[in-house]
Order: sequence, then structure tokens, then C-alpha cells
Amino acid sequence: MSVTDETPRPHIGRRTVRHSLGVQPVWARDFNNLSHEWRRLFAESLGTFLLVLVAAGGPVVAAHSHGEVSQVAYVTAPGLMVMAIILFMGLVSGAHLNPVVSVAFALREEFPWRRVPGYVAAQIVGSVLACLLLWALVGRVGMLGATEPGRGIGDLQAMGMEAALTLGLLSTILGTASGAQNAGPLSALAVGGYIALAGLWSSPISGASMNPVRSLGPDLVMGNFSHYWVYVLGPLLGALLAVLCAYVLRGPGGDPHATLAAQGSLDVIPGPAKTTDVPPAGGE
Repeated sequence: MSVTDETPRPHIGRRTVRHSLGVQPVWARDFNNLSHEWRRLFAESLGTFLLVLVAAGGPVVAAHSHGEVSQVAYVTAPGLMVMAIILFMGLVSGAHLNPVVSVAFALREEFPWRRVPGYVAAQIVGSVLACLLLWALVGRVGMLGATEPGRGIGDLQAMGMEAALTLGLLSTILGTASGAQNAGPLSALAVGGYIALAGLWSSPISGASMNPVRSLGPDLVMGNFSHYWVYVLGPLLGALLAVLCAYVLRGPGGDPHATLAAQGSLDVIPGPAKTTDVPPAGGE
């Protein structure tokens, strides 16, 4: 048994941690333990559910209320929601909310590839549940907030826009997560602000999705995938370009600050917290 200080303390389970509020079991905060991956997956589902509820819900409520929610309002709202999500659960899962974010962090070696499928599945679940709730509440109006190329815009044009927008989004996410910027909680403001800005100027072209699962939810519930490839290929291409730009700007990945931001850092006990390691029963 190794003890980091000489103060005796009771043991709870296999490991304990001293906080200003008393002794708590470390398992409650040991998010690096894959047996607690369900916490991160739940966070990704919940966060994506809230994001899609707002992003798809804006156009749905606008259609249902005959325009009482303006386009400016419903393209800005997702950015504000993402800002809130990052602040309330970013430390749990990293608040990816988007498959291309998970892929980009994995390519930068700041997130394990083995966890990407679980994150993507959790994000899909959250997106579909949000659209099903919208359907139950107001019906299949406003195409359930589906993202499609604007009037007179071809699929290739929309894909190019999605790639360019996602390049900016992923550059913002990767940059503010890195130790080079060390933005901390301000990253929520940067990411949320970028999403709102992108929607304000580009939504008439492609819908400013930048997120394959945000687009998948409405398409899956509506049963219409005629333009869905645009919102997979475009964001994926933009993410790959963002990873390349990150390499040019900051070199290889593996940044410890970005790793904590990408994977969640609730296992890191701040301040004066101390840990005690206790061998499991049976000497395992």
C-alpha cells in the first residue's frame, strides 16, 4: 500500500480520496477506468440529445408556430447550447457531441481509437431520441429540422461549405484544447461562438450542420437520406484538414492538456486532494 501523506484515513472500497468535504471513493471519480465508460457514454448521449433538440427543434418550432422563431434565433441557439453542455459536462466525456470531433482527437493521438465507436453510437442515440421527442411533441413539421442544401444549391456546393465550416470548427476545438492555448473554460465560449457565427452566415447554403449525427437524427426519423452523404463526407473532409492544420501549427499530437480535454478529466483531483491506493482483496 502506498500513501501520499502520513494522515491516517478510513478506506472505502479499494481506493479512497480525501476532499475538503471528507473521504470519498475514488471509483466515483476514476473515469480512466473503462468499467465506468458508461458515464462518458451517457454524457455523450445526453449532450447530443440536448444539442439536436435545440438545433433541430428551432426549425421545427418555427414551422409549427408559423415563424415565431426567427432564423437568426434558431441558428444561434445551438451555439449557446453547446457552450452550456461543455461547461456542465465537458469534464466527464470531453463533450464531443460529434463523430468527427472524436475522430479528429483520435488522429491527434489524444483520444483512444477503441472508444470512438462507443462515442459515435451514444451520439446517434441522443440525436434520434431528440428527433423522436420533437415528433411526439409537435409532429413531423419542418422536416424535423433536417439539414439540406439551400434553394439553388447543389450537393457538391453544400458539401464544400460543410467541409469549410467543419475545418474552422475543428480547428477551434483542437486549438483551444491544446496546451499551446490553454483556454480552459473559455473554450466553451470559443466553440459555442463559432457554431453560432457559422450558422448566422452560412445556414442558407448547407444548414451549417458540421455534424453527421445532428443531420442523421432528422433524416432517420423522416426516412429521407437523399442528401445525407453531404453531411458525412463534408464534415469528415473538414476534420481531416483541421488535423493537418493542427500538425502544421503545433506539430504532432499527444498534448497532455488536449488529452485531458478530449477524454474527460474528472479523474484528476484538483487542489489539495490526496489519494490512497489500497490493494484489492486477494492481492489482485
